[in-house]
Amino acid sequence: METSFDELKRKETVNLTDGKKLGKVIDVVFTYPEGKVQGIVVPGCGGFHWGKSRLFIDLCNVKKIGVDVVLVEIKSAPKPTKKKNKWDDEYCPPPPPRPPHDRRDYGEYE
Repeated sequence: METSFDELKRKETVNLTDGKKLGKVIDVVFTYPEGKVQGIVVPGCGGFHWGKSRLFIDLCNVKKIGVDVVLVEIKSAPKPTKKKNKWDDEYCPPPPPRPPHDRRDYGEYE
């Protein structure tokens, strides 16, 4: 199957591992002077993002280029482990009591 960059940049990239949309193809990386394609570059997340983080996907990780989507298989970063509940931490003493407010009695104004 042959495809042009113009067609490729219109296709959404989806990770098969976790089902996340990675965005549309931004760039194609190839070797010079051989002209062999090494991989594609995607934004790395779906939707708007303000940083310049881009994700290079090696050509061996591209599993299928379909009519409207590019399916890739990349392993995602390990997720941080969640605590079971808020009491799993060490004992934390309660905060010290607040000092009394310096309020005047309404009787002083009469």
